[in-house]
Amino acid sequence: MAKKDYYELLGVDRDADQKEIKRAYRKLAKEYHPDTNQEKDTSEKFKEISEAYEILSDPDKRARYDQYGHSGINDQDFNFDDFAQGGFGGLDDLFNMFGFGGGGRRRSGPRRGADLQYRLEISFEEAAFGGKKEIRIPREEECDRCQGNGAEPGTDVKTCPECNGQGQVRSSQQTPFGQFTQSRVCPKCGGDGKIVEEACHKCNGSGKVRKQRKLTVNIPAGVDTGTRLRMSGEGQAGEKGGPAGDLYIVIDVQDHEIFDRKGDDVYCEVPISFVQATLGDKIKVPTLEGKVQFDIPEGTQPGTTFRLKNKGITHLNGYGRGDQYIKAKVMIPKDLDNKQKELLAEFADISGEEINPEHKSFLKKIKDAINI
Repeated sequence: MAKKDYYELLGVDRDADQKEIKRAYRKLAKEYHPDTNQEKDTSEKFKEISEAYEILSDPDKRARYDQYGHSGINDQDFNFDDFAQGGFGGLDDLFNMFGFGGGGRRRSGPRRGADLQYRLEISFEEAAFGGKKEIRIPREEECDRCQGNGAEPGTDVKTCPECNGQGQVRSSQQTPFGQFTQSRVCPKCGGDGKIVEEACHKCNGSGKVRKQRKLTVNIPAGVDTGTRLRMSGEGQAGEKGGPAGDLYIVIDVQDHEIFDRKGDDVYCEVPISFVQATLGDKIKVPTLEGKVQFDIPEGTQPGTTFRLKNKGITHLNGYGRGDQYIKAKVMIPKDLDNKQKELLAEFADISGEEINPEHKSFLKKIKDAINI
């Protein structure tokens, strides 16, 4: 059965910001959590909205989902068991919300921004010798209007009167076993410990805005498909003064029309005529740096491989280069005229080779007929 749209599951628009997504998730999670709702299919519904929240709350996964839909999300991108254990911070909030938490954790401190991933396609030559590439990435950056605090300039950011800036509220209840104290996320400030008098008009109080950022990627020589390059601090903006995450560039090298790569060595086939293979010749062969002259020795057999030293890929994080291997592809001529066939037949006679009578020259056929 086809998966449901994540935005529809949470009941938010596709351009919803992180606060709207979190608010919608908390409301639905509280409604469908199996511990508070015993109706049929509640558990499955809770898993669906948890998966939707995990994807949409992660900027990198959300970007992939927006571009490719469910096909852009790997199975590893969401694991409910990990989510339920608090690995993503999802159910910790719920347990506090329901009063199941103990001390809980404060969420009002600085938090590092999320890492981003960008797949960069480069040419075979760029992988071999390195280079520079300009890219544009969508990411969340600190709002330049409110400097990330979410408040409209000129207005106050006050300590939450409900929790006194702690981000949590405690309640005590007398039970037959004694007094029981519970902690939960402050419902007034959402755990931030602060309340803005007026939300920033540019970021709607989130403290972050989505922008296209232009970056120059330095590609080292020797990279291959799957190589990851880290750009420190170029990920999503942090929260509450926390550092930005990192950007990981994943390299995807285009196929080459001539060359194949194995490690740091380069392979190619070079067509030569059967005459060149037999008599030898000087030919031009392609390399990554252009054509060079190469001597084909006499008697070269089809499939013979020759080596050009240090004509391969530059070693990544090291010195030197791989080699280039040239495989001789002997081309057999087609559509020979009578003269060419006669000469080949004569060569076969001299060499003592037996050939099909149909391939003998017309003159030879006449001689054979006279001798009968």
